[in-house]
Amino acid sequence: MKIRKNNYYEKCIARQSCFGKIGFFLSLLILSSCNVTRYIPEDELLYTGANLQVSEEVPVRRIKEVREELQSLTRPKPNSKILGQYLGLWAYYKMQRENPGFINRFIFKKIGEEPVYLSQVDAEKTEELMANRLENNGFFFPEISSSFRRKQKKGDVSYQVSLDAPYTLKTYQYERDSLPIDKDIRDLLSSTQIKAGDRFQLSGFKAERERLNTELKKRGYYNFNPDFLIFDADTNQYDSREFDLFLRLKQNVPQEGILPYQIRSIQVLPNYSLDEYGENSDTTEVDGVQFIQDELSFKPDLLRQYILIEKGALFDASQSRLTSNRLSGIGNFRFVNVRYNQVEDTTTDGKGYLDARIQLSPLDKRSLRAELQGVSKSNNFAGPALLLNYRNRNLFFGGETFNLTGKVAYESQIASGEREGLNAFELGLKGDLIFPRVVFPITIKERFAYSVPKTKISLGTEYQDRRGLYRLNSVSATYGYFWNANRFVYHEITPVSINFVNLSRTSPEFDEILNANPFLRQSFEQQFIAGITYNFAFNKLMDKYRTHSIYFGANLDLAGAGLRFLNEALNGKNPNTFLGFNYAQYNKADIDFRYYWRFTEERLLAARLFGGLGLPYGNSVSLPFVKQFFSGGPNSIRAFRIRSLGPGSFRPDGASTASFFDQAGDIRLEGNLEFRFPLVPYLKGAVFLDAGNVWLVNENEALPGGKIGKDWFKELGVGTGIGLRVDIEFFVLRFDLATPLRRPYLPETQRWEKDFNITDSEWRRDNLIFNFAIGYPF
Repeated sequence: MKIRKNNYYEKCIARQSCFGKIGFFLSLLILSSCNVTRYIPEDELLYTGANLQVSEEVPVRRIKEVREELQSLTRPKPNSKILGQYLGLWAYYKMQRENPGFINRFIFKKIGEEPVYLSQVDAEKTEELMANRLENNGFFFPEISSSFRRKQKKGDVSYQVSLDAPYTLKTYQYERDSLPIDKDIRDLLSSTQIKAGDRFQLSGFKAERERLNTELKKRGYYNFNPDFLIFDADTNQYDSREFDLFLRLKQNVPQEGILPYQIRSIQVLPNYSLDEYGENSDTTEVDGVQFIQDELSFKPDLLRQYILIEKGALFDASQSRLTSNRLSGIGNFRFVNVRYNQVEDTTTDGKGYLDARIQLSPLDKRSLRAELQGVSKSNNFAGPALLLNYRNRNLFFGGETFNLTGKVAYESQIASGEREGLNAFELGLKGDLIFPRVVFPITIKERFAYSVPKTKISLGTEYQDRRGLYRLNSVSATYGYFWNANRFVYHEITPVSINFVNLSRTSPEFDEILNANPFLRQSFEQQFIAGITYNFAFNKLMDKYRTHSIYFGANLDLAGAGLRFLNEALNGKNPNTFLGFNYAQYNKADIDFRYYWRFTEERLLAARLFGGLGLPYGNSVSLPFVKQFFSGGPNSIRAFRIRSLGPGSFRPDGASTASFFDQAGDIRLEGNLEFRFPLVPYLKGAVFLDAGNVWLVNENEALPGGKIGKDWFKELGVGTGIGLRVDIEFFVLRFDLATPLRRPYLPETQRWEKDFNITDSEWRRDNLIFNFAIGYPF
């Protein structure tokens, strides 16, 4: 044991030496970049940016947007800074050497920037652009001036903008009233965003034209174009700065552009290809839709449910788009092409005709795939895995997908500290059958507009050998539905969720762990977990150009009530067992809220709040082990190792295998705050603060201090740290280094960390926690 500690100490010293060299190199790099001005030519000044000062005669609504628009017009953009230094510019000048060398060429390729000089600034041209943009925003008489400032080989430019009161809208009206399209446009003006008192704004008029174009295409105007509309502003009717806005159709608009179109026929080719056009195929008609296929590729009555276009209805661009989305959502087609052909004939009431043709190119029906993976889990286990997957698309000619997956894996807990034996060997086999529709004993014909709800039936078995502890055999079965309500909202409900677990081949060491904690023993003995689950997600984080975006997720897991009802109905003698097996009774729910405040596309402040509660009842005094919450690790409180925090103020006698199972709970509360910023291409940095813990609902004598109380907030663990992320678009490697600020298991007066002696190797060994993971923590 002593030798092991010495080896560990030597490794720490080696790492410190390595980190010291890296820090020394970075320090030299930053210091050398401070002095880039010595490379600037004698007749040039380094351009450091533009300052903008805007003054208004009267208060103006949304003036911040005008300022930001004017600031965006300043050209050119100055050289960027990293950590306050011109590293990119320094790399450029180093590259200009006669023999720059491999390292200088590499650094220049990654971060190098050509210098931007004050002589490149065309202030007069920028003033013209600002004047034009201000006129587009209703300020017709702006006063704009500029001035240069030069100091110590650097220079900048200042723009002074003085604004009079802008022109505001008095009335908005449409001029014509003789054609069907005129009536439709008048109806649509009632929902316009242009209101009396609004500032003259060209971008608003363009948005109004696009809105009218979108709405008219829902009313049959297949060939309409927003360029057919024109706005006229009249400022001559008022002495004050007001104007009347008139909307009209341009002259010489083609007749077909203002004519509504009706669907005459709909044809669907479920097995379309360029090589086989299908002219000699059989035709089947279902509810006005013709299905043309030479051999059965997709059952027409099932495929008809995904088509929202109706024969005899007016053309509707939104229904056409949603039909395409629904057909793509089946998951069986490589390409979905909805085309319309105009017919020369017209109806008696002045409408045109369209023939709709839907071409579907199917994917390969069967596939076999083998994957060798390196898996990193949220519970800090990692290792290799081999997966074999067989897939059959369109199993019963109704878009059904069958997946059969076999898995062989080995995993070990990384960054486990002094805990040993935390590794496992796994074998698994799982089959999924997914129907692209609602499958229910009673026929349900859904008409979900945005996407197709899917039914998923799963059956699987898994064998896990936790080396030196136990063997676990499990069988699971689920039956449920999932769908996207719109682009941001996702639902998943599983009315039937059954999991049978059999614990076997326990070692004396694990038996000792269970005997010391009766709650833990029962959490493993509950062999039946049966109930219903529901998952909800609202996600706008994928939009990188939103300044403010949120994610909200909620999960509900109700288990045991159904089995108890069946047990009573079958007159079971023992209400705590079903078919001779113990079963779990609990209600569990959690919520996950995330907020992104983006300052730029890559620089943002990310916040997260997580709360989870599990309430065991009936024959359960604790949640099943696989359902319990834990805290600490790379996706939790990063200053504490995996499962090393809580429950409450509980502290195990020492870091061991037993504490891995003990340190979990029925309640979890966490909050995270992280600032992310770019360093160099593909490398990003972060500074973060984490706080949280887990607690028990019921008192457990084996875990003193674990039950939640009124002073729960005094038992929060707090940590902070820095991180590096290698972000290569399709995956992210994350490295976080954290240190505890508050340890809830210490006496109350000693919980806050007061000494940060980073130069002390022993302090670093006990207080610096390294986390490695794949993907962002939230």
